[in-house]
Amino acid sequence: MRRRPVRSACFFLGSIAALIVAVIALQVSARAQQNAEQNAANPADIAKAAAAGAGVGDTAKPTGLASKDSKASDKDHQRPIQMDVNMVLVNVTVTDSMNRLVTGLEKEHFQIFEEKEEQKIIQFSAEDVPLSMGVVFDASGSMGNKINRARMAAMQFFKTANPADEFCLVDFNDSPRLLSDFTGDVDEMQNKLNFSQPHGRTALLDAIYLSLNQMRHAKNQKKAILILSDGGDNHSRYTENEIKNMVKEADVQIYAIGIFEPFASRGRTPEELSGPSLLTDVAETTGGRQFPVDNLSELPDVAGKIALELRNQYVIGYRPTNPTRDGRWRKIQVRLKPPRGLPPLHAYARTGYYAPTQ
Repeated sequence: MRRRPVRSACFFLGSIAALIVAVIALQVSARAQQNAEQNAANPADIAKAAAAGAGVGDTAKPTGLASKDSKASDKDHQRPIQMDVNMVLVNVTVTDSMNRLVTGLEKEHFQIFEEKEEQKIIQFSAEDVPLSMGVVFDASGSMGNKINRARMAAMQFFKTANPADEFCLVDFNDSPRLLSDFTGDVDEMQNKLNFSQPHGRTALLDAIYLSLNQMRHAKNQKKAILILSDGGDNHSRYTENEIKNMVKEADVQIYAIGIFEPFASRGRTPEELSGPSLLTDVAETTGGRQFPVDNLSELPDVAGKIALELRNQYVIGYRPTNPTRDGRWRKIQVRLKPPRGLPPLHAYARTGYYAPTQ
């Protein structure tokens, strides 16, 4: 007879705790969403900078370019990329010297090279297209005091979804688990995340392998993976080289949020020391980026920034001048030819692709 009050009290306290976490998540998500909306492209800023021959102000907004022929530009940007089995498509992110997104560039502002030979750009687009996104969530023991903020970051990313987007969810500790197949139900994804509890070791490479396999079932042409982890790997069957080769073969952009300890307290093991470089190497090979985070309160804002970046990419299409189907790795390089007077710009794109074999 004495057990019922104890159960009821535990249930009541558990409900209150869950409600508090949900309220905090909503508040942080609302703030991050507001920040992301403030990051909308502002063509006037960079147009003024171009006229003055200097950079844009110190705001965190992405910069946009004023077009000489805005109607022609709008038509070109809204023209959908057509499917062509012989065409190579490359997603490109452009930032300025202050790491702000640059929008409004035209086809003539880009050059693309394959094995150092310039290719003719025959397709160009800057529209926001439907996205298939895989989220890889670290639930290892080292995430103990970070996991609630990491959940909020993932939830903030889900809140940026468009109606045609879809998501899948993989979490990992001693081994990876597919928590959710592709779905457009954001609420389902959030509910699945609440069941991830930190324990065990870190099988990060195995989780990347599982997520890349899952991306083969994606319905949208544009595919990306977001990794939330404190880096390192100490329990995977797959090696770093195997995963890097698999990443090269997959037409998937990878972004990573590295939730690292302060440098002075980092590096107790070789795996922890290699964590930041591992995430960076994997992401940049695909044209994505790794965003290191020391302050946990910044996690939702960083997730919103990545979502904004994925919505403001250029897509370049070309048919290789080398038609040989030899299955070899071909290096790609994207160069920029920005209008005069702009500050230095940087392009992020995948580093290459494997030629078809038949």
